[in-house]
Amino acid sequence: MRRFTYETPEGDMSALEFGNPADRLAALWLHATGFNAMTYQSILAPLGLRTKVQAVDLRGHGRSTLPANPGKLKSWNVYRNDVIGFLEREAPTKPVVLGGHSMGGCVALMVAAARPEKVAGLVLVDPVILPPTVYRSRHLWPFGGDKSGMSRQARRRRAEFGSQEEIIESYTGRGAFKTWREPFLHDYLLDAFDRVDDNDLDSEDQTWRLLCHPRWEAATFSGQRHRPWQALSKVRKHKIPITILRPEHDSVITDQVAMGLNRKCPHLVLKERLNSTHFLPMEAPYDVRDQLSAYISSLIEGLSDDEVGTVKRSLRA
Repeated sequence: MRRFTYETPEGDMSALEFGNPADRLAALWLHATGFNAMTYQSILAPLGLRTKVQAVDLRGHGRSTLPANPGKLKSWNVYRNDVIGFLEREAPTKPVVLGGHSMGGCVALMVAAARPEKVAGLVLVDPVILPPTVYRSRHLWPFGGDKSGMSRQARRRRAEFGSQEEIIESYTGRGAFKTWREPFLHDYLLDAFDRVDDNDLDSEDQTWRLLCHPRWEAATFSGQRHRPWQALSKVRKHKIPITILRPEHDSVITDQVAMGLNRKCPHLVLKERLNSTHFLPMEAPYDVRDQLSAYISSLIEGLSDDEVGTVKRSLRA
């Protein structure tokens, strides 16, 4: 694994790379709201044994330093534009498989619609695609937002801790994290917090701060003035292969939305994973990796279906 930085006039986007840096970029992964690229490294790293795969910390997340003013975030278009800029540098001439989880899945869809020549295929894991009425109301009433639910929960998130041990104890086996396999929580925490005090390294008086500020996370949940359904129409028009992995329980994609997705984009493949929740990548990581691998094999490497196999299992339950 290699860390690197995509520099822009606004600030830097932090990224991870797996595989030979000299190879063509095969796939780019986008994380969920509040998470970071490192969270998914155990899914992506084995793919780096055969090709080059990258993942980015989106604006306001992980170790990226792009400006993140919660008061100015009205939609996810800024995430889309950041990813397009990143692809223009990292994949200037060849399309890539674009994958993402939750918010990252929706952003990937929007990137494909805006720059279809950049995207060979889409692997979206429970992408945040809400009923069309939600987006219409956000455009008609932009200050309505999400004043409860996920946004309110994010605003209440604790932002500072006194030690790494305190962080681990606070997160392990609790809330959304209790269904995660190893090593996802450990990997998430590596780039979720940073030490911000000026004391000696071995001092007991420490301050560890959440890198994705709770107000930015809340603003992301509330900022729904983008157009994923319009993006889906463009993906259909350009015949971009698209697979959505939907969990059995607590999916963002309601049954009504699932039917609408298939009507809007008939070539879309919707797969439901039993015994999983919205955190499907952390619960059934092989499903995600195998789908990415299959798209890389067929869309990037040009292999036929009978030559496409699954990836060796390595994670612990």
